[in-house]
Amino acid sequence: MSPTRKYSGNFMALNDPQWGKNRNDGPPDLDEIFQKLNQKLSGLFGGGGNGSDSGGPTGRQWSGGIGLIVILALLLWLLFGFYIVQEGRRGIVLRFGKYVETTLPGPHWRFPYPIETAEVVDVSSVRTIEVGYRNNGRTKMPAEALMLTDDENIIDLQFAVQYTLKSPEDFLFNNQNFSKAVDSTTIDSADKEVARQAAETAIREIVGKNKMDFVLYEGRAEIAVRAQQLMQGILDRYKTGIAISKVTMQNAQPPEQVQAAFDDAVKAGQDRERQKNEGQAYANDVVPRARGMASRLIEEANGYKQRVIAQSEGDASRFKQIVVEYDKAPAVTRERLYLDMMQQVLSNTSKIVNDSKGGGNLLYLPLDKLMQMSGSAQTASGTAESTTAHTVPLPEPQASADNSLRSRDLLRSREREGR
Repeated sequence: MSPTRKYSGNFMALNDPQWGKNRNDGPPDLDEIFQKLNQKLSGLFGGGGNGSDSGGPTGRQWSGGIGLIVILALLLWLLFGFYIVQEGRRGIVLRFGKYVETTLPGPHWRFPYPIETAEVVDVSSVRTIEVGYRNNGRTKMPAEALMLTDDENIIDLQFAVQYTLKSPEDFLFNNQNFSKAVDSTTIDSADKEVARQAAETAIREIVGKNKMDFVLYEGRAEIAVRAQQLMQGILDRYKTGIAISKVTMQNAQPPEQVQAAFDDAVKAGQDRERQKNEGQAYANDVVPRARGMASRLIEEANGYKQRVIAQSEGDASRFKQIVVEYDKAPAVTRERLYLDMMQQVLSNTSKIVNDSKGGGNLLYLPLDKLMQMSGSAQTASGTAESTTAHTVPLPEPQASADNSLRSRDLLRSREREGR
């Protein structure tokens, strides 16, 4: 009997329906399974299956067993070449350490190790680095936070930077010590260190070119924008494959050692600005009113000037006209002037001149009109009318003539006394 026939009788498939029937159709025993498997391998390599033949394996048996093992090992090795790239990631295939291609999400195959390797890089998740602090502000990093401004003041600046990976090839090959655990939850070495160094360099350059008040107050948003642009420029220059998404200023204040003194200085500055604003408001209220009053006084003075000049010119013109009339009729002009003057004088007094020598039997005094005249000044025409209305009526014509003669005699006597 040939060796093949000899050992072929010992082979039995695991799915053979006759398997385990010698044990009352129950489940096969593990010892029996291992024993039959051992016999199968012994027959494959030329060993005696039942111990009756001690002959060695032939060359055909050896070659067939080794070939099967090689085929199985090769198939198993090729199976290790399959890999899956998740959504939001990229696969970087390296052949003996040299870049070959970048694969998109999905199942892929490449030559297994050591011929080719595949690095899966997460390019969708947003990574965050903290500069000047750690653990959401619970741990401060003074070496990173303290910066010098343009006016030679020191400030404590803390900010956060968010970024993604825009080029996995540049990220892997242009960083000296990149981490193979490129997942956003485990990476903590290469990309974060590169981004932190670029962020600190950019922010120190910008802070060093600005005043302390600008950095602490009105310029925080502008500094964040300029820092993002400068950081991106630095990272692109070194081809790190990092894209800056956002720079957020977390805290900007003086160092803790001088915080109290700085608060006092800020308060004093605020008080100074408040007092300046109050003074400016008072000046804005007083100066316009003073200027308005000055303008009003100037206008009143100009009006008074024009009135006096016009009145003087009018009096001078009137006097010239009176001189002309006086030259024509001196006596009549003098009497007219005397009567006008007396009318002007008596219109401003409450006294009444009464001729007791008159023949009038009834004297009428309008006291109410007299009181009104004493309380208010009237014009020359109005005063003349009031004086005419307040004269005592003389019922007889002879009394009026006598009064006229007496007035003329009084005027002549005064002229004689004047001469």
